[in-house]
Amino acid sequence: MRRTVSALALLLLTASCFGGPNPPPPGWRERPAAPTVASPTGVRAESFATSGIVDGRLDGATRGRVDEAGGHLGLCLAELEAARVTFTPVPDKVMTETCGLTGAGTLDVDRGTVARLRPAAPVMTCQTALALSVWRRQVVEPAAREIFGQDVVEIVHMGTYSCRSVSNRPGARPSAHSRAAAVDFAGVVLRDGTRIMVKDDWYAETEKSRFLKRIRDEGCRVFGTVLSPDYDAPHQDHLHLEPGGRAFCR
Repeated sequence: MRRTVSALALLLLTASCFGGPNPPPPGWRERPAAPTVASPTGVRAESFATSGIVDGRLDGATRGRVDEAGGHLGLCLAELEAARVTFTPVPDKVMTETCGLTGAGTLDVDRGTVARLRPAAPVMTCQTALALSVWRRQVVEPAAREIFGQDVVEIVHMGTYSCRSVSNRPGARPSAHSRAAAVDFAGVVLRDGTRIMVKDDWYAETEKSRFLKRIRDEGCRVFGTVLSPDYDAPHQDHLHLEPGGRAFCR
């Protein structure tokens, strides 16, 4: 009799372990929700369908697409995330009446390219990050491969966010940099260590000069405002790249 009872108990225990009369507790298959990209104000990137603009072909409509996507924070975040560009939102803040951050973040590693920004992780608006990512992949890198036969490993810049006036002139209107809405591009470093800098190579009449002028010209199809050494003295060592607004390229 004892053997019969023991066998029956063992049978019931085995059944409970393999889906028998004692089911697992509710929720045992549940997993935490997947992380989402969100701004400090709660804008979620996964709510928007993306167009793949960062890897799209450069054409006459590129700037309009950048402006349209960059003008909506959620869509802008989604486009960057889809392209594997790491953009980390920062809280909005007001420094002065004409200076502060809205819809901005740090532009970190772009996993779709080997080119890295130096200095790393600059703060800029999402729209600026999107335009810069498009320019990097569709303009700068293809031009370097075609002209020099190698990759760009560093994109050197002179800053993005600064509470100042245009060209630091007293009494001038606030610069786009006061809103982190522009990048001052200084040059690039190629894989073999070759440096191509606006300050040194713009007027050199070499392949380096051809490269710089090409990425300036094609940059005008991505950014609203592009200013080079051909514009004025304060821009002799960099390209001012600013998305949105009325087109101005020189």
